[in-house]
Amino acid sequence: MRLRIGLGLLGVIFFMNVSNLRAQKSSFDSNYVEEHPELLGLRFYFSKKYTNLVVYVPKETRRYVFEPNSGNNLGVGFTYQRFTLNLAMPLGFMNPNRQQNWPFYLDLQSHVYPKKMIIDLFGQFYNGYTLSADQLNNSSESYLREDLKLRQYGVNFNYLFNGDKISVQASFNQSMIQKRSAFSPFLGFEMYGGSMRGDSLLIPTTEAQTELNFQRAKYFQAGPNVGFAGTLVFGKGFYLTGVASANLSVGFADWENDTQSFRKVGVISTYFLRGFAGYNSERFSINANYIFKNVELVRDGPFEQAVNTGNYRINLVYKLSVSEKFRQKFRKINPIRLINKDL
Repeated sequence: MRLRIGLGLLGVIFFMNVSNLRAQKSSFDSNYVEEHPELLGLRFYFSKKYTNLVVYVPKETRRYVFEPNSGNNLGVGFTYQRFTLNLAMPLGFMNPNRQQNWPFYLDLQSHVYPKKMIIDLFGQFYNGYTLSADQLNNSSESYLREDLKLRQYGVNFNYLFNGDKISVQASFNQSMIQKRSAFSPFLGFEMYGGSMRGDSLLIPTTEAQTELNFQRAKYFQAGPNVGFAGTLVFGKGFYLTGVASANLSVGFADWENDTQSFRKVGVISTYFLRGFAGYNSERFSINANYIFKNVELVRDGPFEQAVNTGNYRINLVYKLSVSEKFRQKFRKINPIRLINKDL
């Protein structure tokens, strides 16, 4: 099972980096961005991905947050000749509270930032969720739902109007260096859909939330978004990058409990936040990244849910020059060369 997951991850990483290169044949404005495809960047990182299901209780101004059985990961990777490969896994000593022998989960996220574009792809397959005890009024123990399954698929695409002067990729994987502060508005489109289901009603009956309780739900929504990206460069190599957007989508949501089903078509707003901070030079980089996507579902009476996806990472990157022999050998096996013959 883990082998299949790993192969799937490698496939997505390969595909997204090939797509990334298509948009990188033209160079950035060299007054603002330095490109260093000749440097080999070795990466050691700590990360965590998650997708929470949030059920709101409007009359009580409270909410239930179902958290997946995901873990903290340690990983290694590299970036060279515009090809990036990262491999990570959750280690036992970093995850003492994870449930053992629960079904596997798979969270595929690709965040690609070529020149003048922001592209995000999501494919999330979670099995097993928990409500922590501090959210429950009538229980001192966490509520475990090994049977609860959540699926979400999404795509986000944006065009940066000043994208030749700002490189979000420099902040994200440090394969470039942002030399001067730069800012850009952007415009785009996003689309999300998914489902969640359990063997019984999601919220425990001891909470007496019969009006908003459900067993299955599915949704789809799509619409335009608008946002702003900016990198502030200060000192010698220090930077702060923020990328934020708001979306207005048209879609539908379905709910089903043990007695009836409901459907609502409507308009809903969502948002997407990204933050990057650290130090980046030609030899070394240390930085922290955080990506958060909020997907509010179309609302119908007491049914108010959100699917919130997060991904945070702390990177240590060492960049080194390699020999001409290594460069030529890697060039022969680099799958990116099939797209860009100039490498």
